[in-house]
Amino acid sequence: MTSPAKADGSPRHLEDTSSVASEHLPQHVEALQRPLTRTRLGLFPARWRLALRKSRQHLPSLLGRRERVSLPASLPARSCSGLQLVSEPRRCSVRLLPKGIVAGKKKIMEDTALSLGTIDVSYLSSSAECTVTRCKHSSEEWGECNSRPTVFRSATLKWKETLLGRNRPFVGRCCYVCTPQSWDKLFNTNIPSLGLRNVIYINETHTRYRGWLARRFCYTLFVQERDVHKSMFANNVMENVLNNSRVQNAIIQESSESSAVNGLDQLESRNINRTKKKARRILQEMVANISPSLIRLTGWVLLKLFNSFFWNIQIHKGQLEMVKAATELNLPLVFLPVHKSHIDYLLLTFILFCHNIKAPYIAAGNNLNIPIFSTLIHKLGGFFIRRKLDERPDGQKDILYRTLLHVHVEELLRQQQFLEIFLEGTRSRSGKVACARAGLLSVVVDALYSNASPDVLIIPVGISYDRIIEGHYTSEQLGKPKKNESLWSVARGVFRMLRKNYGCVRVDFAQPFSLKEYLDCQNQKPLPVPLSLEHTLLPAVLPSRPNYIVGESTEAALPDSRDLSYEPLRRQLIANLAEHIMFTANKSCAVMSTHIVACLLLYRHRRGIDLSKLVEDFFSMKEEVLARDYDLGFSGNSEDVVMHAIHLLGNCITITNTSRNNEFFITPNTSVPAVFELSFYSNGILHVFFKEAVIACSLHALLNKRHKNDISGILPNVISQEQLVRKAASLCYLLCYEGTVSLPCQLLCQVCHEAIEQFIQYGLLLVAEEEQEDISSSLTEQNWEKNIPEPLSWRSDEEDEDSDFGEEQRDCYLKVSQSLEHQQYISFLQKLLGPLLEAYSSTAIFIHNFSGPVRETECLQKLHKYLISRTEKNVAVYAESATYCLAKNAIKVFKDMGVFKETKQKRESILELSSTFLPHCNRQKLLEFILSFIVL
Repeated sequence: MTSPAKADGSPRHLEDTSSVASEHLPQHVEALQRPLTRTRLGLFPARWRLALRKSRQHLPSLLGRRERVSLPASLPARSCSGLQLVSEPRRCSVRLLPKGIVAGKKKIMEDTALSLGTIDVSYLSSSAECTVTRCKHSSEEWGECNSRPTVFRSATLKWKETLLGRNRPFVGRCCYVCTPQSWDKLFNTNIPSLGLRNVIYINETHTRYRGWLARRFCYTLFVQERDVHKSMFANNVMENVLNNSRVQNAIIQESSESSAVNGLDQLESRNINRTKKKARRILQEMVANISPSLIRLTGWVLLKLFNSFFWNIQIHKGQLEMVKAATELNLPLVFLPVHKSHIDYLLLTFILFCHNIKAPYIAAGNNLNIPIFSTLIHKLGGFFIRRKLDERPDGQKDILYRTLLHVHVEELLRQQQFLEIFLEGTRSRSGKVACARAGLLSVVVDALYSNASPDVLIIPVGISYDRIIEGHYTSEQLGKPKKNESLWSVARGVFRMLRKNYGCVRVDFAQPFSLKEYLDCQNQKPLPVPLSLEHTLLPAVLPSRPNYIVGESTEAALPDSRDLSYEPLRRQLIANLAEHIMFTANKSCAVMSTHIVACLLLYRHRRGIDLSKLVEDFFSMKEEVLARDYDLGFSGNSEDVVMHAIHLLGNCITITNTSRNNEFFITPNTSVPAVFELSFYSNGILHVFFKEAVIACSLHALLNKRHKNDISGILPNVISQEQLVRKAASLCYLLCYEGTVSLPCQLLCQVCHEAIEQFIQYGLLLVAEEEQEDISSSLTEQNWEKNIPEPLSWRSDEEDEDSDFGEEQRDCYLKVSQSLEHQQYISFLQKLLGPLLEAYSSTAIFIHNFSGPVRETECLQKLHKYLISRTEKNVAVYAESATYCLAKNAIKVFKDMGVFKETKQKRESILELSSTFLPHCNRQKLLEFILSFIVL
């Protein structure tokens, strides 16, 4: 049987050549200077890779396509920045054979995850179609893993044997509490075992034809066989919207306001005609006209382009089966992906097109409404909307525009069309999932309540990239204004993409759930009273604050009636829905190899690490990710995956060949802006450990407070569990714009309690059972506890009344494990939040000399310059704390907490210190509160 073929008909496998003697290694290692161009995974010659493996230094192998590399004879200097191609003294051509893949199995590249070198079967799905063989490897053999020293081994030592044999977790299940019927509706036990598929790997087996001609033109045949035709999409949308009675009333109202401004006493038909033309111009931007022919052509072009600069685009076949099953229910679907790149717009449509699912109508910002490009977007299903849906340039409510948008969405849902909405509103500049902007989601909810459709199915989507095409937004993180999109910038970006390798992409579709079921479920249970940071966080910062001040601006309780005409109830309901969706989409995002390597280098080995040790820690961390039910966007031999990530990180990493056993020494570049780029990638894994990092920093705050107050009682390292829960909850509120640990249907303090129980299970915290009677009662005294609002209590009254062990649970005390490896793990978790806490503490220092009132934009610019200056003067511990996103989030938190008093003047926000923080002592308490969580 022949090997799988590429689009051009050439075989997919590569052949290996002879090896080179290991004594020639130093000469080859010197040539790490010239950049790799048009290569996959760093493309190292097989002879050098074998030699390096003999010295336990493993370089990446190339999988899945034939490359011929001509190598120059010159040898540059010994050190380099970023991973470069190793040269040899003579010119040669290389063809490599992927290890661990059974030759002749055509479906391996299609059905398995990315394999970098040897396939690690412990991370592959149990698909029956996937056939692999495990090559022996000294550092990852089954019997040796428990004996190897690792950073995280002791934290989950008891799970290690289980983790080595576990399959990939299935991510993206909907909330059982809020949508119990949807939980079982489209899911079955066979779905998780269906495995992964590379969408951009297309050959003759994906068409109805066979033979050399089919192999040569398989892309063309594939796109021609996709099920896409004009009748699938909406028709007469513009006329139906304009003839809608609500739009007619909005036109009359707009015309009457215009007549009143002009001093006219009666409406004139000329004003109405003018308003109708205005409405038609708005709809010309808003209404998309999908062209099936252009979708086919774009699908063919994207197959070519994606194969040129992406190694693969992986999807889970089980997730696509749920989406296909959802399409058979004859209900509109709303896809809500995370937003990390402009490629997101095309990526989702391309994947659905390849699986015969009709293209969604994509809501895009009007900043992309540029000549030629806008026409292409319209033909592919995109429609442009304003960033602020209901505001005119003069700041007044634009009733006409909002009515047109509502009726347009209702019309699409009435015709059972699919929608694609980016809740974040803009691409994430920090690598973390941003807070949701529920403007367009509220339009979908209103359309459902107006009976435009019997139901709407919501599908959160997680997207992960090895490398972001836009360039990691370092210029914007330095405070430079965002450049407006143009046709030239789009063309320049395409040509730039063709010259680089962007690694792998992973797209995960979460389980569809019924919007109607979610809303009905919310109507049947009491909606908690929304509390601002002024009520949740401020009592922890200022314990001595009088109670009457805490209750000054307490929001009124939401009524028992579920009438959505009551605006506070409607906003809270939609905000909770948006938070549910973003939490699920973020949980669905796979962790990529660049995320793990960047995180290890920044927060575990900031001063550098040997390559062999980095590989060991990488292996351990990917086990930890799987243990927390997050998926990985890669599989395979750890050495090859690490080298793949190092190559993609480029100039953010410096590689030096040391004289000690020819060891590679990997050092992160901690200067600005390279450290911003590393932080961007590292934030891709932050959500996995965010909850545990909060507990670790709260542990430090409590222990540091005890030592600072010089408590001379018994057992100074013992802390109260309830005290730890409350401290962790206050830190979650402080970092509410940086990460989310709980769903709206969960109690935050209960989630923190469960995280502490995990620490106990890991062995990081020990229950101080024998010392319970010796602990002083002063240990649990908290002056600020009386000011904590009742809804924040992590134990309900019913639990205390029904439990026979309520008092024992309330008096539970813990002590931190003194094991060296446990201490290292806790230190790693604390460092994860170091940049965030340093940015917030620096903001607290900044307001000591704050003189207001001042415009918010000006205040933000001054704060960001102050953060940058701390980095330039080497005052900052973490240079990545000076990003513009962190400065912006710190200002938001301080406004919500009541540090700043905000007033509106025209369309600008004016900030000044509130009366609470005018005294210098209160500003100092705020600084001390934040500093208590920081490990110096």
